[in-house]
Amino acid sequence: MRTCLLAVVGSLLGASIASAESPTFYKDVLPILQANCQSCHRPGEVAPMSLLTYEQARPWARAIKAAVTSRQMPPWFADPSVGHFANERRLVDREIATLNAWADAGAPAGNEGDAPPAITFNSGWNIKPDIVVEMPKAFELPARGTINYKYILVKTNFPTDMWITSAEMRPGDPAVLHHGKVWVRPPGSKWMENAVPGEAYESESHRDILGRNAIEEGNDILGKFNPGLGAQSFDIEGAAKFVPKGSDLVFELHYTTSGKPASDISKLGLVLAKSDPTKRYFFHAGPTALNLAIPPGEGSAEVVSEITFGEDAQLVYAQPHMHLRGKDFELRVVTPDKAPQTVLKGNFNFEWQMGYQYAEPIAMPKGSKLQLITHFDNSTANRFNPDPAKKVVWGPQNWDEMSNCFIGVLFDKNTEPEKVFLRSGPSMLPRGEAGPTLAAFNQAPGGVAPATNGNINANVAAPATNGGPGSFER
Repeated sequence: MRTCLLAVVGSLLGASIASAESPTFYKDVLPILQANCQSCHRPGEVAPMSLLTYEQARPWARAIKAAVTSRQMPPWFADPSVGHFANERRLVDREIATLNAWADAGAPAGNEGDAPPAITFNSGWNIKPDIVVEMPKAFELPARGTINYKYILVKTNFPTDMWITSAEMRPGDPAVLHHGKVWVRPPGSKWMENAVPGEAYESESHRDILGRNAIEEGNDILGKFNPGLGAQSFDIEGAAKFVPKGSDLVFELHYTTSGKPASDISKLGLVLAKSDPTKRYFFHAGPTALNLAIPPGEGSAEVVSEITFGEDAQLVYAQPHMHLRGKDFELRVVTPDKAPQTVLKGNFNFEWQMGYQYAEPIAMPKGSKLQLITHFDNSTANRFNPDPAKKVVWGPQNWDEMSNCFIGVLFDKNTEPEKVFLRSGPSMLPRGEAGPTLAAFNQAPGGVAPATNGNINANVAAPATNGGPGSFER
């Protein structure tokens, strides 16, 4: 009897000690959520639940454990052994263990006095914008059906030249805007010059009105919206984006229906530079495989592309882009005097169009090459594959494919952008039955040509353009 009693007492004491040592929400869990989760998991953002308070987080304790253990959350798909990124959101093993132990202990609240100060978020923004521009009227969506990419001209007539240090595009209804971009269209640009402001156009039926989105006209992307992307910052090494006096904006919108009618008025917030920049930040489609071909049934189809830098520059940001068959990506830098160096590598997830900001800019001397290697799963094993029996080529919709890597690049503010980005290597080849593959880096013709930011109907890479009738990302 005495032995049994001692055993029971010992067990209870052990449980009490274990409980006392368990992580608590306010002391241990909340700091992790603040640093890694709350930017998305709060009211008005893309995540389905808020994790600002204990009452909000407690019901999700087990789900949080499962998501972080499998590394589904926070979403981050870059190989940790390659590159260093300023916006990295990977939990270390200690943080995962803390969240697991908290869930296993019953998700105790702990002492509210242990909580760190709450993060102050700008209402409706992740930045504090000096200027906000929104679509002049709502775009109305049906309950069901496919919606082609829409392009909406917004007249702004900015009275002076502006340099922008950060920007954020926000959807009016994040349930229906899969992703989008806002372009600056400088005075003199012929792109959409005959468009009626506020009206929605599409390349499929309004090609003549849309016209050509040309890089040499200064058209540049000011802000982007993708699930999990957040605001974009341009003030790296004194850089900023340029918006000439009298520019207009073009909203490029990829909508998806949600099963019920919806209405969207997206907007763009801009933060003005406090002083003149030393460098210009420019956003480009980067290495682009307009000539891609993916054979039917292929489980790991390889596609490569390349651009050459015609002027000295610095690479500060990379965002690989593929569609539903996208599998993985690798970005390589080849400088004139060095062997190839992998600067980004990882798995691709269509639901999370992640961008990766380098902790330190990567020098791209004149003549450097940026090479993209991607793989696609066009087999029946890919449950997202629209049609495994189909040979897939470049195209605008999700059931087509794309292979490029959007890049943020710094260069002298007096340099013309079209002189910086030059198509080269495998991106110069005509389309074949597959690829181009790695072998094309050695087989491609020499020389360079103007680099494209997208031409959705090209069978081979097209002349310098930011998107043919529309733009590049689709």
